[in-house]
Amino acid sequence: MTYDSTRRLVASGTPWEPVIGYSRAVRVGAHVYVSGTTATDANGRVVPGGAYAQTLRALENIRTALERTGATMADVVRTRIFVTNIDDWQEVARAHGEVFRAIRPATTMVEVTRLISPDMVIEIEADAQLSETMPA
Repeated sequence: MTYDSTRRLVASGTPWEPVIGYSRAVRVGAHVYVSGTTATDANGRVVPGGAYAQTLRALENIRTALERTGATMADVVRTRIFVTNIDDWQEVARAHGEVFRAIRPATTMVEVTRLISPDMVIEIEADAQLSETMPA
């Protein structure tokens, strides 16, 4: 099968993207890479709540980015989870499991010292592999 290698960039509109110079997601052929995604609303404000609530919101933001590339959560093959407190792992795992229980991507969870905002407790990256390319 031949894959389209056109590079498609997806922006979420958060204030950090143009400043830092990155895209929320990049699709090249059948591969989609979603940048580290946090629990922010459409205006870039951190959604309140603990690790469980923030994980669900981050995953919803990832879902939106994937859909804008023609992918779905079912196409996700890897997630990387960064938490500011590893003691929150069970709440994070519960939310991740609710979304990915049947999909079961490869995943990693690590503790980091901090994220870009002190209100953020989680950041998630996702990689997806599509079985076919999107029409041009």
